[in-house]
Amino acid sequence: MMSDEVPSEEPEENLTEMDDSIPIVEDGMDTIDLADSIEIEEQDPLEEALARAEKAEKEIAYKDAEIQNVRKRLMSEKADLIQYSGMGLARRMLTVLGDVDRALGNLDQDDSSAVAQGLRLLRNKMWHELSADGVTAIEAKNQPFDPAKMEAITTIPASEAFPAGSVVDVLESGYMYKQRILLAARVVVASDE
Repeated sequence: MMSDEVPSEEPEENLTEMDDSIPIVEDGMDTIDLADSIEIEEQDPLEEALARAEKAEKEIAYKDAEIQNVRKRLMSEKADLIQYSGMGLARRMLTVLGDVDRALGNLDQDDSSAVAQGLRLLRNKMWHELSADGVTAIEAKNQPFDPAKMEAITTIPASEAFPAGSVVDVLESGYMYKQRILLAARVVVASDE
C-alpha cells in the first residue's frame, strides 16, 4: 500500500562544504574498531617465501610440460608435412596418368605404331615414378565396399556372384599416397535394396 506521508525535507546545510571521504562521527554513535574484530596472524617471512617458491616451481613445471607438449606436436606435424609433401604433385600427376590411360583405351591392344608405343612407355614410366614415391592403387573390384577408400556411384541388385556390400565394378581407379587416401575409387556396389 502507498503511504500518504510526504517525506520531510531536511534543510540543505552547506552540502558543498561537506567532504564525503571523511566520515562524521557524532557523540553517542556506536563505532566498531575493525582491528579488534579481525585477528591478523603474522606469518613467518621464511615460510611465506618458501610457499611462494614452491608455487613458482609448480608453475614452472607446468609451463615446461606445456612447452614440451607443443614441441612434440610441432615435430610430429613437421614429420607429417615432410612425409606427405609430394601428395599434391602426385594427385596432379594421376590426372595426367588417367588421360594417358584413356588414350591407350582408344587404341587396339596389338597396335604397334610409334604413338601407341610412346603412350605405353609414358604410362609405364609415370606409374613407376609415382609408385616409387609411395602411390599405390586401391584394389576395389570384388572386395567389400569400404567407404573410407571408395565412393559408391551407383548400386545394382545383389546376386550369388556379387553379395550385398561387395564392389561389382570400378568406374575410376582410386589411389593411396602412403597411408592416406589420394583419390577415392569410384565404384558400383551390390545392394539388397
